[in-house]
Amino acid sequence: MKIDVTRDVFKLAQVFTISRGSRTEAQVLTVNVEDGGFVGRGECVPYARYDETLESVEAEIRSLPADVTRDALMELLPAGAARNAVDCALWDLECKRSGKRAWELAGLPVPGPEITAYTLSLGTPEDMMAQAAKNAMRPLLKIKLGTPDDMPRLEAVRAGAPASRIIVDANEGWSAEVYADLAPHLTRLGVELVEQPLPAGEDDALIGMDRPVPVCADESCHDRASLPGLKGKYDVVNIKLDKTGGLTEALALREAALAEGYKVMVGCMVGSSLAMAPAVLVAQGAVVTDLDGPLLLAEDRDTPLTFDTAGVHPPSAALWG
Repeated sequence: MKIDVTRDVFKLAQVFTISRGSRTEAQVLTVNVEDGGFVGRGECVPYARYDETLESVEAEIRSLPADVTRDALMELLPAGAARNAVDCALWDLECKRSGKRAWELAGLPVPGPEITAYTLSLGTPEDMMAQAAKNAMRPLLKIKLGTPDDMPRLEAVRAGAPASRIIVDANEGWSAEVYADLAPHLTRLGVELVEQPLPAGEDDALIGMDRPVPVCADESCHDRASLPGLKGKYDVVNIKLDKTGGLTEALALREAALAEGYKVMVGCMVGSSLAMAPAVLVAQGAVVTDLDGPLLLAEDRDTPLTFDTAGVHPPSAALWG
């Protein structure tokens, strides 16, 4: 078996801004695992928030033995981008060897399309109203916020897209005081969920705080080991394969989170359809699906995912799984 990793760059359709900064392209790592004429593929997006770089993640991948298995991988690499790309490539390889789809191998029902959120980049209220109006036909909009001056942005997006469902992602950008001030207005504006309002290391402030809208753990939840630290703070967990370290742990985290009474959101970094493909399996029945990465790109994989009014569809075998 041979493991190869390459760097790929996908231009974004427009500048994408969150509270931590802006970008004009998605830089990803693509893993190809070849064995006996079959090639499995996976993709990851190294994330600086978790001290990952293209170089560090590539080095982790290249450190693996050529004959690594999915079970061994869980011990050899920690949860994160490197393990994700290899894990998903090994799933894809197993599918190609067996002639079965990934959901069959995982013992899951045949998946269907899921309505996905579409993310509006952080900007001035005027910019965000224009973005909202342009995408007002979409059923679910996600607003990137995370500053002390977000109330005008919320009002602007609601005015621009009066019929759309709205969720908010603060990307750890609020203080407890800012969140407490905004919280009563979220219901008024029809916000259905708030992602990570406080920094992961300061979210104990959520204990005992009124949560008029469900609060979702993103940066505070990586894998199953994160669950004990979420009690009393969160109602929903955001499962991202680049955090869990692949489909294997993502499916296990979903099962464990649901068993503990959490609802599940499935999200993504800004990557191509190859990165989203395995996450579609995890997103089945999720309270929120946020797999819009390819919709933010100006270019994508040769065989991309299908997005239509029914949502994001499961991948074709030519793409993954």
